[in-house]
Amino acid sequence: MAVKKKLKFKYKSFAAILIVLGSFLLLLAGIYSFVGRPMDPSDKNDIIIVIPKGSGVSDIADTLKRKKLIRSKFLFHVAATCTGRRSLKASKYVLNRSMSMNKIIDILHDGNHYNPDHIRITFKEGLRVTDYARKIAAHTTNTYEDVISVLNDKTYTKELINKYWFLDDSILNNDIYYPLEGYLFPDTYEFKSSKISVKEIIEKMLNETNRKLTPYKSTLGNRVHHYITMASIVELEGTNTTNRKMIVGIFNNRLKKNMNLGSDVTTYYALQYPMTSDLTAKQFETVNPYNTRSKTMNGKMPVGPICNPGISSIKASLNPTANDYLFFVADKHGKIYYTKTMAEHDKKVKELKEKGDWIW
Repeated sequence: MAVKKKLKFKYKSFAAILIVLGSFLLLLAGIYSFVGRPMDPSDKNDIIIVIPKGSGVSDIADTLKRKKLIRSKFLFHVAATCTGRRSLKASKYVLNRSMSMNKIIDILHDGNHYNPDHIRITFKEGLRVTDYARKIAAHTTNTYEDVISVLNDKTYTKELINKYWFLDDSILNNDIYYPLEGYLFPDTYEFKSSKISVKEIIEKMLNETNRKLTPYKSTLGNRVHHYITMASIVELEGTNTTNRKMIVGIFNNRLKKNMNLGSDVTTYYALQYPMTSDLTAKQFETVNPYNTRSKTMNGKMPVGPICNPGISSIKASLNPTANDYLFFVADKHGKIYYTKTMAEHDKKVKELKEKGDWIW
C-alpha cells in the first residue's frame, strides 16, 4: 500500500509540475507575443537607423530600443538567437514603428540597404482616382496631367484587362469617367524613387488588388464590376463593416423592387463635386449613369465604381446582411438609422434636422 501511495504522490507531483511548466510557457508565449507587436501600427513614419560594422546583437538592440522600435532588448536578443538570425548586417535602414519585432529582425538579417531616394505613398480608402493622381503628382516627378493621361489611355487599359483576371470590358464603357476607378487598392506603397513611372505605380496597386481579391475569386465570379461598384458606394455611405453589410442588404432590396438606389454619394461623383456641402434638388435629379438619385436609374447600379473601396466594403458587398428595410439615413455623428417606408424615413430626417444632428 505504501508503494502505491508513493507512486500516486509521484504522479500527482509530476502532473503538477507539468501544469506549472505549461502555464509558465504559455505566460512566456503571451509576453513574447505582446513584446513582439509593432510599437504603433498606425505610425508609418520613416525612422533611419545606422548599424555600424562590428555591431553585435546587443548593440543593435540598444539602438532599436532607443529609437522606440522595440519593447525589449532581451527578447530581441532571444528572438534573433533562437531563430538563427543573429547575423544582422551593417548598413543604413528605413524602419518604422508599425513593423513587428520579427519584421525588423528579418530586414536587418536580409540586409535591406537604405535607399535615400526611397518614397512611400499612402492611398486612403474612399478616395477617387483623381485624388490618387494628386497624391502621385505630389510625391513623384509625374504631373497630375501625366497620371490622368495614363488612367484614360484605352490601349493601356486593354493591356491591363488581358493581364488581370478581375478587370473586364465593363470598364471600357464610354460613360465611365476613369476605367480603373475602384480597382486601385488603397494602401501604403513603397517605391525606389520619385522617378517611378505612373504605369509602375498603377500595376503595383493592381497587384495588391489581385492579392486581396483572389481569396474571393469564386464568389466574385463574373460579377466583379458589380461587387466593386457596390463596395465603392457603401465605402462612402457606411462607417464600418456591420453597417455597410446592412446598407448593401438595403440596396439589394431596392434593386429587387425596381427602385433606384437613391444614394447621394453617387450624385456627387456624377457631378464630380467634392462631398463638402449639400446639393440642390435639381442637382440630385440630374440624369447621369452614375447618379442613382435619378428617376431613370430604377433598378440599376451606377455604370461603375465611384471611389476606391477598402477590403471591409468589398467583404460587405459579397456578404450583405439580409433585412427588410428600404431606407437609411446617417446623422452628423455617423450613426445610421434604418426605416421601412418613405414616411418613416422622412420623419427621421425631420427629427435629425430639428435636433441639429443633420449632416449639413
